[in-house]
Amino acid sequence: MSADRLLSMLLLLQTRGRMSARRLADELGVSVRTAYRDLDRLQAAGVPLYAEHGRAGGYQLLDGYRTRLTGLSEGEARVLFLAGLPAPAADLGLAAEVTAARVKLLAALPVALREEATRTDAVFHLDAPGWYREVEVTPHLPLLVDSLFGRRAVDVRYRRWREPQEVNRRLRPYGLVLKSGTWYLVAAAQGRTATYRVTQVLDAVLSDERFDRPEGFVLSEYWSSYLDDFHARRYTGTATIRLSPRGHERLAANVPPEVVRSFDSTATAVDGDDWIEAVIPIESVEHACGELLRLGVDVEVVAPLELRQMMADTVRVLARAYGLG
Repeated sequence: MSADRLLSMLLLLQTRGRMSARRLADELGVSVRTAYRDLDRLQAAGVPLYAEHGRAGGYQLLDGYRTRLTGLSEGEARVLFLAGLPAPAADLGLAAEVTAARVKLLAALPVALREEATRTDAVFHLDAPGWYREVEVTPHLPLLVDSLFGRRAVDVRYRRWREPQEVNRRLRPYGLVLKSGTWYLVAAAQGRTATYRVTQVLDAVLSDERFDRPEGFVLSEYWSSYLDDFHARRYTGTATIRLSPRGHERLAANVPPEVVRSFDSTATAVDGDDWIEAVIPIESVEHACGELLRLGVDVEVVAPLELRQMMADTVRVLARAYGLG
């Protein structure tokens, strides 16, 4: 019998609710017979566990039963998953809770595990923002966190890229996402779910309106779908380019990963040469020109003609600027 497995089974039932013995066995990597035996042991140990029979049946903890980490406050419990992310937690206004939760968790661990946790903390560090970028200031982020946890709508003044640039919105937040050092709010407004960059929130005030997230909404699934749609809208055309071996090596350092993947998946050798020709997605002719010029003499644009001409015109202007034209 594994005490760790019994604890895992108890936590599964606590977090997921009713589960069949088959599902528990699959989650824990044991046989169904072992799962039934462990369930009997939990009941014998005094855990208020009962079974419901039928197609939708399973095992369930008595309503209200919870295992608790003694001493953790509600705010500290919220930030357990942020315990290794001190900078994002500070952005959210939860730095003090993270510190307190870490201290209590370490104190609750056996000495050997406490030493291992301390060693792990000493050798891992998350620095979310990308290189060459200023850390974004997000003064309204803690209020948005309050809105999320309290399920209260928030009235914001938001700056967007199209006219009118400043708009007023009542948002019903569903979640926050940290992407490459930038915070995004996923919220419902005007009958649809949308994504808002938190740095573009100019003012925010909690409202008295209460709301519930839609049943079945999963933040990670929404974000994945949003990214797919973003990339589909981002690229409006394609270009055929040729790269020297050195240009191919440098490509990943100068263009987004999806451009590299497209190049590699369509690459063909150029006859009589060691260059490679492939098709890549582009946002616009102007944007592609700027990106591809970073590769210098290691890239040649084959098509479209408009991009090829813009590359040539830019090179001629540069040559004249340096007294070579």
